[in-house]
Amino acid sequence: MADAPFEKVALIGLGLIGSSLGHAMKRAGIASHIAGHARSKETLQTAIDIGFVDSVCEDMGKAVSGADLVILCVPVGICGSICEQIAPDLKQGAIVTDVGSVKAAIIADCERHIPAGVHFVPGHPMAGTEFSGPASGFAELFDSRWCLLTPLPDGDPLATQKLIEFWQACGANVETMTAQHHDVVAAITSHLPHLIAFNIVGTADDIEGVAEQEVIKYAAGGFRDFTRIAASDPTMWRDVFLHNKDAVLEVLERFNEDLGSLTKAIKQSDGDKLFEQFERTRHIRQNILDDESNQ
Repeated sequence: MADAPFEKVALIGLGLIGSSLGHAMKRAGIASHIAGHARSKETLQTAIDIGFVDSVCEDMGKAVSGADLVILCVPVGICGSICEQIAPDLKQGAIVTDVGSVKAAIIADCERHIPAGVHFVPGHPMAGTEFSGPASGFAELFDSRWCLLTPLPDGDPLATQKLIEFWQACGANVETMTAQHHDVVAAITSHLPHLIAFNIVGTADDIEGVAEQEVIKYAAGGFRDFTRIAASDPTMWRDVFLHNKDAVLEVLERFNEDLGSLTKAIKQSDGDKLFEQFERTRHIRQNILDDESNQ
């Protein structure tokens, strides 16, 4: 692929996001060569067998050597140590990015390890499923989904633009914002819903007199959505909540206040209050659907 935008792309981590990126890049012809790294030899072999990478390396340094674009597809808690390990092997002019759903903490962990002449542009594709591993990926994962980039204030605009075009070629819509704003947005749109899902599924399991088989048998669509979300990778989500603690606690405090208001309305049989809140949220949902149909 002589006309590919990137001669070599290195994927560090070959789970759902890493494998989906490999498939998406193959579909779009973005890279002449895709190199992959994972800790497990089994994962590396699966990646080669499926064919979403062109080569695999047990050594991260070899994987990123000569790469124009390096993408960290790993839990947010280890991004900093990985940047430290690969720093000596990054070539001048390379772009390093990540796919973590926390940005301020990743910048704090990673930025100091990025060598001069290498461009660090943090990113977050807002896409996923409850599945993991190299066999779970598919090229369409990012289609019409948002990818949020949080360029550093003194970063290279050309590197950011090149990464915008990369994600667009993978099918995503792209916006840029500050890391701090991103973390609040992610906390309310992703992190809090996951926290609620983890909790409500656990609550259902704890209720005495309701068997697990009944929960499964009688679960309506809404609860099934909660169980799907609660099946997400526990390591990834543990790291997310620990690294976006301030923003999550901020939105969780507001959520608890609103939940307390609804609890009071139910206790007091305040039908008007309940109707007002349900009508408000129904209107918000309709506005979301209208915006999606106009895109």
